[in-house]
Amino acid sequence: MRPVPLRHHASVSVVVPCYNYGRYLPDAVASALTQDGVDVEVIVVDDASTDGSAAVAWRLAAGDPRISVVLHESNQGHIATYNDGLSRARGRYVTLLSADDLLAPGALARAAALMEANPEVGMVYGLPRDFTDQPPQTATRGRSSWTVWGGKSWITLACARGRNFILSPEVVMRTEAVLGIGAYSATLPHSGDLEYWLRAASSWDVGRINGPVQAFYRVHGANMHQMEFPAAAVDLQHRLDAFRVLEDPRCPGSPERRVRQLQRAKRALSKEAAQLGLQEITRGGSVEAATELRKFIECLHEVRGNIHRANALQARIARASRGKGPGTGRAAAQYVHTQLDRVRWRLWAMTGIS
Repeated sequence: MRPVPLRHHASVSVVVPCYNYGRYLPDAVASALTQDGVDVEVIVVDDASTDGSAAVAWRLAAGDPRISVVLHESNQGHIATYNDGLSRARGRYVTLLSADDLLAPGALARAAALMEANPEVGMVYGLPRDFTDQPPQTATRGRSSWTVWGGKSWITLACARGRNFILSPEVVMRTEAVLGIGAYSATLPHSGDLEYWLRAASSWDVGRINGPVQAFYRVHGANMHQMEFPAAAVDLQHRLDAFRVLEDPRCPGSPERRVRQLQRAKRALSKEAAQLGLQEITRGGSVEAATELRKFIECLHEVRGNIHRANALQARIARASRGKGPGTGRAAAQYVHTQLDRVRWRLWAMTGIS
């Protein structure tokens, strides 16, 4: 749909969890305070940093009354830090911005406008852009549109692909939705965001801003996902754990529908594991990594076609163990999958669904 301009200033709380990111904190806070068209409060929650982040936060707060600082006396971990900050939000809308990431200019006003025009939407996301040192220049004007899904339809799409379509800093939520959904799950430190989006979509519609960049995600060696779960099989397991929220009887929707959705997610994860395992072997990678992916497939024993996928991957593992390379057919198939992945990436960038 065509975007509708924001008719009045909306209040937005920007929660900035920080642990040893003091060197990035000023830029993150500035990206929030310079947002046009919205009234912003920034809540910096420092999780007992040891790099002087607290001093940086207090210095920023001393220069701007819109900034408040919460200090943890002991390290509580990122999930507890998220929940602490979100519980203090006073704005009509709220976003969770890691201290090493940045909001794009105009992002909050665009997200607030979509939710103001669509009262059933509880969560809005858009296009994130990676960067390492300085965020890339982006067009301030250009074609833009909105997409709004019914929440359960969005869940069905996520399950069909077994993916988390959202990187994280590009999400803005209705504070009412956050209060109703509750806290991030402490039992899912690596996939809590996906589980949270699924819970949100169970009760609210989901919106996306198509076109302009909504946030900048900083890529560096200390990124949590790079440090804590590099293995493909581990990542797939974390996603499966998140999708299991659909088994919770407290999750809205009929049990039959939720069972079907979870089965779709399991099937998508199984297919992805098989493809990743074959790709690992084809490129001469780790046999051990491919074996872990085969074990993941076998754990989903109730999924249709799993026995065939596991056996096919095991046959390739055995062939590689004997020193034999992939056949020409496998190399050609891998090329096709690579091209399809590029197409899916472009579709995700344009539509938010891949």
